[in-house]
Amino acid sequence: MAYKKVLTVQDISCVGQCSLTVALPILSACGHETCVLPSAVLSTHTYGFKGFTFADLTEEIPKINAHWQKEGITFDCLYTGYLGSTKQIEYVSDLIPLVKGKVVVDPAMADNGNLYYGFDDAFVKQMAKLCAKSDYLLPNITEACFLTGVEYKQEYDKAYIDLILQKLVEIGCKNVILTGVSYTPETTGVVVFENGEYKYYEHKKMPKGAHGTGDIYASAFVGALLNGKDAFTSASIAANYVLDCIAKTQDHPEHWYGAIFEPSLPKLIEALK
Repeated sequence: MAYKKVLTVQDISCVGQCSLTVALPILSACGHETCVLPSAVLSTHTYGFKGFTFADLTEEIPKINAHWQKEGITFDCLYTGYLGSTKQIEYVSDLIPLVKGKVVVDPAMADNGNLYYGFDDAFVKQMAKLCAKSDYLLPNITEACFLTGVEYKQEYDKAYIDLILQKLVEIGCKNVILTGVSYTPETTGVVVFENGEYKYYEHKKMPKGAHGTGDIYASAFVGALLNGKDAFTSASIAANYVLDCIAKTQDHPEHWYGAIFEPSLPKLIEALK
């Protein structure tokens, strides 16, 4: 396996199997040095929990950046996940000069046709600027629609997906990994649009989803990509891994807050060989 230094910027939800508590173990299992820059610390994630605590670390980001610059620290990849404000997006953009390789952006801001709580049009516009600087963008369909202004639809055909991809390219996105693309009720998949070429990886759809699978997917994709896999292979490996994680979670109703991803790490490592 390749040994790369990855910087991932997202929040720490102490309980909940998402964001950094997912990215760190998965990227490490993929064989990479994983450096973290927490944007905030929460006692739990915000889905289904009440009274969670929240510590905003926004103003620490430029201080950390300044220290890294003085120390001459650089990274082979920048991978961004959930960012909580337009100011955080601006500060993350300032980190790009430290990156000697790929920039991967997961614009974690929306799902099922709606923006996450607390986000607005100003946030979307700022996120679009960061997306334009990425080498690989990993949106779901909802996020892609907000970024491009294309109307969100639950039922669609390939022409609709092609339109979304075209609009993403127009705002400056180089390569796109569009997740959750489902042409039949029984299946879902991932569209990989790289260097103007369209490929689709389709797999079965599980009866129930799980919170945090977008973070699991993005982390596995980055891990595979930095091991020298091409984008389509990385997207396929990540999809198979997430599918296995969701399958392990189906029969555990008490585990409603996340996906059981740790037992499947050996399969992910094997897939990278």
